Amino acid sequence: MVVAKEKMMSYEEIRQKRVEENKKRMEALNLPQLSTLLHTPSFKPSPRKQMKPRTVEKQLVVVRRSSRVANKPAPVYQEVLVDKVMIPRRVSKHRDLSNRVYASDEARAKALEKAEKLESGLDPHFPVFIKSMLQSHVTGGFWLGLPVHFCKTNLPKRDEVMTLVDEEGHEYPTIYLAKKTGLSGGWKGFAVAHGLVDGDAIVFQLLQRTTFKVYIIRVKDSEQS
Repeated sequence: MVVAKEKMMSYEEIRQKRVEENKKRMEALNLPQLSTLLHTPSFKPSPRKQMKPRTVEKQLVVVRRSSRVANKPAPVYQEVLVDKVMIPRRVSKHRDLSNRVYASDEARAKALEKAEKLESGLDPHFPVFIKSMLQSHVTGGFWLGLPVHFCKTNLPKRDEVMTLVDEEGHEYPTIYLAKKTGLSGGWKGFAVAHGLVDGDAIVFQLLQRTTFKVYIIRVKDSEQS
């Protein structure tokens, strides 16, 4: 027992001696500090930097001028009035309407009275209407508007060629515009051919669906009577 104890004591002494030797060696190599550093995190978050607002510095820059104008005074700008540029409109040829003759109210009324008298002697089976001529009918636009009720009741519902037959039996084709209830193309030819003027009273008698018999009462005859 004593021998075993001595052996254990000697072993313990040897182990402790080795530990002391190893400790001295580690201290000599600075190993304890290295071990501490390995267990300590090396990254330390740096404090957040405060962003400075970006400032734009404005500077006056001297503009380089051409050598040809460098010695000349700077131009002076003034407000000036500029005339508008007018594009000339296309000038169309117009008829000379300076010689228009306007019927008096009395002469016009007499012509209408004669037309009504003529109408009363016509066959009542054929629709009739009377139109007193205006300057727009016989000199200007040559557009003859017809009574709307008469057109809706008796004339075609779509555009058609209407034939005007004068008292001598001559026929004149015209264009009837249903939506506008009037005579357009061809009416000018009839008006010019018969010398119609302001105040004349025209009696239109519908003989067929697209045929008018036309009677003319001259306003000049009414002025003389």
